[in-house]
Amino acid sequence: MKTKLIFPILTLCAISLAGCGGQQAVKPSTAGSGQTSGQGAEAAGAGQAGGAEGSALGGQQQVPAVVLHTVHFAFDSSDIDSKNRAIVEANAAYMNANPQVTVTLQGNTDERGTREYNLALGERRAQAVKRMMRVLGVATDRMKTVSFGAEKPVDMGHNKAAWRLNRRVDFVYSD
Repeated sequence: MKTKLIFPILTLCAISLAGCGGQQAVKPSTAGSGQTSGQGAEAAGAGQAGGAEGSALGGQQQVPAVVLHTVHFAFDSSDIDSKNRAIVEANAAYMNANPQVTVTLQGNTDERGTREYNLALGERRAQAVKRMMRVLGVATDRMKTVSFGAEKPVDMGHNKAAWRLNRRVDFVYSD
């Protein structure tokens, strides 16, 4: 029953994401190469630990292109908007179809605010994504959260464009 629902869900997510500008999908790499294609891969897959594994999950399982690795947030918010909700839904569908996979949800903020505040906000963002993933059927024990606050920016700039990219939760998969 679940497998019959996965393809339509992924198809729906792919269609809804196709019209979204600004976010680019991480294209799956060939097994073992650990490289992602396109310049948007850094922004979409920002913060992935273990660079060599990339989206290949240790060379064994590839993350489909529809699964984006980053959810972005508005300033001083941990609310998931409709555009980013589709990203969380696609990641949940991927995890539901691959029960051996676990994920670390890495909460991040922009540079504004105190260290303590940013760590707390990063944690709230990661927990918000975790709650939504749980509602979508992903077991809690397959997800962990960590907050980096402003410690791991994707963009080192000190402007609105950089801050927008740094307010995020990254999905880091492992199996």
